[in-house]
Amino acid sequence: MSSTQSGQTSNLVVHVTNATFDGVVTSERPVVVDFWAPWCGPCQVIAPVLDEIAREVGDQATIAKVNVDEEPALASRFGVQAIPQLVFFKDGVEKDRLVGAVPKREIVKRLDTLRD
Repeated sequence: MSSTQSGQTSNLVVHVTNATFDGVVTSERPVVVDFWAPWCGPCQVIAPVLDEIAREVGDQATIAKVNVDEEPALASRFGVQAIPQLVFFKDGVEKDRLVGAVPKREIVKRLDTLRD
């Protein structure tokens, strides 16, 4: 298991780039994309929460991460001006969005509405 202290995440979380983004979010299962940066304190707080959710949902949903420093075009495409920002997708369509280090229960609640 990778350490979340160093900003790394578990192998259950998919790191996406501009090249792989559309392929990930058009999945049949719900996708949560975390727009983050290594220097962002709240992003470091939410990272282990997302790892935990990824372990719990298994193949029922995808948790993905976009480093806004490495992928500024994606951040711009989705109007991400504050991080961490979680964007929820179903069938390639944005369905919901949360900004900030929100509690796990709130993320799970939003994800559950997409899995119904």
